[in-house]
This record gives sequence, structure tokens and C-alpha cells, in this order.
Amino acid sequence: MPIPPLRRNPVQRRSAERLGRILDACAELLDEVSYEELSTRAVAERAGVPIGSVYRFFSNKRAMAEALAHRNLDEYAERITRRLAASGVSATSGVSATSDAGGAGGGGWREAMDVVVDEYLAMKRGAPGFALIEFGHPVPATEPPEQPNHLVADRLRTLLADRLGGGRDEAAEERLRVAFLLAVETADALLRLAFRMDPEGDPAIVAETKELLRAYLARVLD
Repeated sequence: MPIPPLRRNPVQRRSAERLGRILDACAELLDEVSYEELSTRAVAERAGVPIGSVYRFFSNKRAMAEALAHRNLDEYAERITRRLAASGVSATSGVSATSDAGGAGGGGWREAMDVVVDEYLAMKRGAPGFALIEFGHPVPATEPPEQPNHLVADRLRTLLADRLGGGRDEAAEERLRVAFLLAVETADALLRLAFRMDPEGDPAIVAETKELLRAYLARVLD
């Protein structure tokens, strides 16, 4: 998924690297200060670029945070893809060479959903700025909430399409779309609870979240 439109797209390698440094600096600062305290000037100083370089790409800090959120989603998708490729899950049958698709640990879509949760946890624990931004821009309580989970659900459904099986009619595809959205919304709420209970994510809540997702999605995918 491309990041939201920039004021100016980088056309040279040096410009693209400068954009990357700006987003890296934004992420680092969000681990140190709140979004309200974040400033474009502080980002420029941390990135080692003139303030004009920040405004060349972004009109304000909100646009910068939105670009970081979209970059996070791209990285999340890439991490999931690498993990699944390394696990030996067949791209056509969705069955792992080392596990039974119907088993408790599961190959196929069950294994894929465990990877989805595990890679989210890894980013939550270690990706700079992710604890605050994740996949959506933080908005004040007085403004309507954004809906980044819709983007996440659609991205995951597309990413895992070959592991979910094909041949569905239009009604079945719509049911799958709704099921993925509900699964993502549920996992989001439960994993936020896990990190409120334990800075590293309460293991018991994480395990129960995975079980809940398997049980719910089995109604649609099995």
C-alpha cells in the first residue's frame, strides 16, 4: 500500500533516503514524547535535515504520522510474508509440510493467523514509534475516530488469499470480508488489553486471543 500522497514524491535515491530518515526520526521521537509534543522542527533536527526538507514532503506533522502509519502496515505485511514463506506453508493448499491443517496448532490458515498475531506483537514490542502510531494516526478524543482496522483487515485478507481457499461466490466473499474485519477489531481490543496488563503483552491473554480467532474464523474458513 502506498503512503498517503506526499507534497513531493522523491525521484532520486538521495531524496528517498532523506524521506526514510525523516520517518525514522518521527518514529524515534514518538517513543520519547507524546504526539501532541511532537514537532516538525524536532523531527528535522533528529533526522539531520533542514526543516524545509520536512515540509517538502509533508504539510504538517499529521501528514507525517499518517505516512509512518502506512509504512508500518507495509512492514507488517512484509514480515508476515517472510514468516509464512519460511514456515513451509503451501501457497496453494495452505497446509504446512510439517503439521496437519486440522491440528490444534494448525497448518494452513490457523498457522497463518498465529503468524499475524505474533508479528503484531513483535512490532508492538520493538518497532520504533509503533506503540503510539501502529497503523493509524492518533486523533484527539473530540474528533471522530479513524478506521485503520478496515485497512488492516483488507490488507490481511488479500495477503492470505491463497491460504484461505478460493471459489467463493459474492455472498461468501462478503461474509469473509466482514469476518476478517471483526477478527481484526476483536484482536485489536484484546491485544491492547494484553499490553495494559503487561508491558510485553500478557501471555495468557495473547494465547486466549489466538484461540478466540481460530474458533471464530473456523465458522467461515472450515
